[in-house]
Formats: sequence, C-alpha cells, structure tokens
Amino acid sequence: MRTQLEKIFNDVLRGDNKSTPTDVQVALDDGIDASEVLNGGMVPAMSEVGRLFEEGEYFVPEMLISARAMQAGLAVLRPYLVDEDVQPTGKVVVGTVKGDLHDIGKNLVSMMLEGGGFEIVDLGSDVAPEKFVAAIKDEKPDIIGMSALLTTTMTNMKKTIEAIEEAGLRDGVKIIIGGAPVTQDYADKIGADGFAPDASRAVNVAKTLI
Repeated sequence: MRTQLEKIFNDVLRGDNKSTPTDVQVALDDGIDASEVLNGGMVPAMSEVGRLFEEGEYFVPEMLISARAMQAGLAVLRPYLVDEDVQPTGKVVVGTVKGDLHDIGKNLVSMMLEGGGFEIVDLGSDVAPEKFVAAIKDEKPDIIGMSALLTTTMTNMKKTIEAIEEAGLRDGVKIIIGGAPVTQDYADKIGADGFAPDASRAVNVAKTLI
C-alpha cells in the first residue's frame, strides 16, 4: 500500500497529470480506501508543493502543474470519496471581487485548497457583494475567499464584508483575502479574518481558521 501511495505522492509532486489518475485508479482497484489515497498520497504531496514554493524551489508554474495533476487524480477519486462518505476539511466559497476580471491567482488558490482537502465553490471573477451574500445563504460555507489584483478593486472587498454584515451573516463565516496589492494591514483594516500572500499559505490560513 505504501508503495502505491508514494507513487501517487510523486506523481502529484512532479505534476504528472497522466500517471496521477492512472495510479489513483490502481490504488483503488487494489482495495486502498479513497480516504487513504487522498490523505496518504495527494494531500501530503500538495503540502510538499507548498513547502517547496515557500522555500523558493518551486514557482507558480510548478505549483499549477502539480495542482492540475492533483485535480486529474481527484476526478477519479471523487465518486469513491462520496461512496465512503468522506467529509471535506471544510467548504470554501471563492471569487474575484466586483470589477476585477483576473482569475489566475484565484484559480491557483482554489486548486491548492482542493488539494488540502477542502470543498470549493468557485463564483468566478467580477463577483458582486450580493452574489457572495447569496452564496453564503445557499452553500453555507465555512470560509469566504476573496481575491483582487487591482488597487482600484480592493475597495470592493470592504464593500463585500459590509454587505455580509448587513445581511446578518458575518458571525457564521470566516473571510480570507488575498491578491497582489493586498496586505495584512489592509485585511486588519477591513475586518477580514485572514490574509494569505500566496496560494500555498492560503491553505494553512484556511486550516487555522477551521
């Protein structure tokens, strides 16, 4: 069993999106539980990707390649996880705020969070405050993740938090923000619960808040 999980770990680490789903299926056919494949192979691999990124050995392209391999494996694994009733670490609604059409950073954060065992609801880009509010009501997430790449759209993070407060939903959800111009100071100023300077650290922040 350990050998097969190590194979999956290395597949994801290398970003091999052909071998990853194949080796995941082999592991499942060999009788390894889906939860073990996820938590013994794929999640540790994405944690290692995050560590390598933080240490400057991996860069955004390598993270994306590994995240895509992980998603290819998850596509095979997901029905088995449902059958085993494996619960996600938590549910996160993500979106790029109103007026901002950039989604590469948000997509990478989504993939890294999924690799960390979270269920993701992606609202896309240019997401109005009221759409975040509706998603909280409909999806009942643990966390809201907001991204902005422009200083001109950062203010919509504050407006979204205010809309969530006005809807009476603020106490039921944690809010993480990130993006190129965003800082910890700004997160504190607008009342966010967390700030992540990059996708790998977003996972650690989310797990801490859960």
